[in-house]
Amino acid sequence: MSQPFPSTPYLSGNFAPILMECDAHDLPVAGRLPRELRGTLYSNGPNPQYAPRDADYHWFIGDGMVHAFELEDGRVHYRNRWVRTNKFRLERAAGHALFGSWGNPASTDPAVQDQENGVANTNIVWHAGRLLALEEADLPVELDPRELSTHGNCTYGGKLSGAVTAHPKIDPVTGEMVFFTYAADGPFSSGMRYGVVNGDGQLTRLEHFETPYASMVHDFMVTQHHVLFPVLPLTGSMERAMRGEPAYAWEPQMGAHIGIMPRNSKPGAMRWFRGEACYVFHVMNAWEEGTRIYADVMQYDTPPLFNPDAGGPGSRARLCRWTFDLAADTDSFTRTWLDDTPGEFPRFDERFATLPYRHGYYASRQRDTSLKGTYDTLIHLDLTTGRRSEHALPEGDAVSEPVFVPRHAQSAEGDGWLLATVFRGNEHRSDLVVYEAGAVNDGPIATVQLSHRVPFGFHGNWRPAD
Repeated sequence: MSQPFPSTPYLSGNFAPILMECDAHDLPVAGRLPRELRGTLYSNGPNPQYAPRDADYHWFIGDGMVHAFELEDGRVHYRNRWVRTNKFRLERAAGHALFGSWGNPASTDPAVQDQENGVANTNIVWHAGRLLALEEADLPVELDPRELSTHGNCTYGGKLSGAVTAHPKIDPVTGEMVFFTYAADGPFSSGMRYGVVNGDGQLTRLEHFETPYASMVHDFMVTQHHVLFPVLPLTGSMERAMRGEPAYAWEPQMGAHIGIMPRNSKPGAMRWFRGEACYVFHVMNAWEEGTRIYADVMQYDTPPLFNPDAGGPGSRARLCRWTFDLAADTDSFTRTWLDDTPGEFPRFDERFATLPYRHGYYASRQRDTSLKGTYDTLIHLDLTTGRRSEHALPEGDAVSEPVFVPRHAQSAEGDGWLLATVFRGNEHRSDLVVYEAGAVNDGPIATVQLSHRVPFGFHGNWRPAD
């Protein structure tokens, strides 16, 4: 018999799972939903189907659930489905949780000790005709783009046998999907893999290299000619996990290491740059001009996760530009703060991925009264003028990562809409909101109303209609 969920922060309020899969046809819309907005917004996030085995359950390890909003001719259809991973299927058959937190063998049922335990809960990406649910410690899981049914692990014809980052980069010029894997030689190892899937969906490259130490590397950077791997001192240790301590911990004495490799070279050509300790969960964009590489990142001086001593302004991410001069005889790089507003989940017009760009968007927490780990304000930053526009939600509401959708394929950068889900705290349900990307401060132009919650999740993407 399924057990009740414990009352912990990551299993309460809108962090709590919804225990149903459903379809909703022709949702109510307040305002004007542009008829030109045709396609599907997918989002992914943790939604555990059973109460956890461990008392220290963390948001990051819940089963993946994908939510899809299909927009066409001013109408919206909604569907949500769990990703049927191997872990999900085994636990559904058993009727209760089988795996410990982070796959901890000490709290995993002996019957499944050697079984695949991925959760596919972090991102959802459309590339080369495949819809892929991603979570950085395991293989991609392919879903049907309309029904959200699970096809199974995506191995690219058996060529891929290991994990893929939750943050691959799709090059708008070549059509390639560039990815990496940390802990490539087993849990908490320092090995890393680099791979490329071409625009036809064929795995064309898979390389291995060693990093300075075992780190949680959530995101990375790609320019037209280079790839950058940030190895930052949020370290992983199986020894800690087996002692019952946090598997990941902040060790600032290890410093920051950024590996830069030409995309047309082997890992032996990697050049390592070093700097003071910091952490980055998410990258906005990166590009190059001459011998200089620029990377705009959401930088924490001290990360709030896996770091009990974090506090103060440094424990909130701010948009920072890293500059690397490949012609200089130095292994250092410079950092320039672009805005003082704290935030997370940075996005931009991804037709300009790997290229110089102007407009960035992210979620921000402006009120101290807002729930920890949530965001109450949507930000647009013009990186050319430095002008910031923002829209604050009503007290108690929380906004997701904003996703940019261009008005049409040839429209200018930033000409389009921002889509996000909003949790309505006072009504205990969620909406899909649509903003004019250039007029965020005016508030949503359309609000699509759901009768249930979309639990707090991580990332999503837009797939244009065929």
